[in-house]
Amino acid sequence: MKLPLVYLTAALSLGTQGADVSGLAARRPPEWALNGVIYEINPRTFSPAGNFAGITARLDDLKKLGVTVLWLMPIHPSGELKQKGTYGSPYAVRDYEAINPGYGTAEDLKSLITAAHGRGFRVIIDIVANHTSWDSVLMKHPEYYKKDAAGHIISPIPDWADVAGLDYSNAHLREYMIGMLEGWLRKFDLDGFRCDAAGMVPTDFWEQARPRLEAVKPDVFMLAEWDTPELLVKAFDIDYAWTFHKTLTEVLQTGKPASAIREDWERQKSKFPHGAVHMVFSDNHDEKRAIARFGERGALAASALVFALEGVPMLYNGMEVGDTTESGAPAMFENLRVFWGIGERRPEFMETYKKLIELRKRHSALVKGEMKWLDNNEESRVVSFARNDEAEEIVALANLSNRPCSVRVTMEMGRAFVDLVSGAKTDPTAVDLEAFGWRWFRRIAR
Repeated sequence: MKLPLVYLTAALSLGTQGADVSGLAARRPPEWALNGVIYEINPRTFSPAGNFAGITARLDDLKKLGVTVLWLMPIHPSGELKQKGTYGSPYAVRDYEAINPGYGTAEDLKSLITAAHGRGFRVIIDIVANHTSWDSVLMKHPEYYKKDAAGHIISPIPDWADVAGLDYSNAHLREYMIGMLEGWLRKFDLDGFRCDAAGMVPTDFWEQARPRLEAVKPDVFMLAEWDTPELLVKAFDIDYAWTFHKTLTEVLQTGKPASAIREDWERQKSKFPHGAVHMVFSDNHDEKRAIARFGERGALAASALVFALEGVPMLYNGMEVGDTTESGAPAMFENLRVFWGIGERRPEFMETYKKLIELRKRHSALVKGEMKWLDNNEESRVVSFARNDEAEEIVALANLSNRPCSVRVTMEMGRAFVDLVSGAKTDPTAVDLEAFGWRWFRRIAR
């Protein structure tokens, strides 16, 4: 659920306000998550049917694309009281233990998960633990909710008028929420949860829930929609690279120097526990589509950067065909379905995403390699860095501007490199990049 800009700015600074955990070790995600590519699905808009069966019908296409983790946006019934738009926000949940009847039945969801597991996917669902709709079944327990001085239930923040905030000082609420999460794992064999506005829920609740969930599924995966360092010590495996996304948008939309990405990345890394893993992305359900913000070539350059950086990359709902169907407010409260046919007009999108995912799977340095930023002569427009592990070294360059440039990268050459896409032997220290061009190179083994 998207925070208004004033709250987002505050949220992005929370990492400097909590306990200093930079000297601690972060949780290590399950190997399948660390090696994965996450694909976010809005069930309402993903298919013409707008339901679980519509997702099941496209599993083979997602398999061919190469993604490995399917994240379903909230599948629960949405509230109607104070709802926004025609359908209401999927993040205004009426009943955590029920399924939106428009998406299908429990058996339909089980069929989807079974079919996905049979193709090698992992499946996680969205959990909105910070707030409920105003007509939630939990309203029979007013003691579960935050209240003002007059005793009236309140929204978590003023801009979220369609939801009511939960009060985690109540031990019975905590027990209910943990039991609910355990139930989803047991009943549907899910692989984990993406937790909305995770930093607005007390960290100690997630730390309390984690061992209970691991007792049900030892390799349960927990993804936090937040970027507070302390969340990655005991509670969550991965969080959002929100500041990277914000800076990337400023570079591509407002002309901020590309060097700001490196500066932001290094600043964030110094705050987080050792080994912290972030989900990196250029598009999601909260924003205008990347293709609308950055243009076609800019969107592909942004994705090439996302897939080369440290972290776990994420694609969103039709991104792979260059879909421009709007997302974010107010579109999220309507039914604007992915136009899959646009892929015929933009074949380079599917080709590029398949290639990015294939290369990431083939080259271990792109998954687990240590990252080292490299200086270049065009740092206002170009980012350059290396990824190294015990097996190989990969060098990545991305031109985030609409002008071609000749890039000179400062690095030790030693052995020669090959271009990862063309296979040609080349020199990564002297590269001509077209507007929004990107290149990956691999050092040739001895």
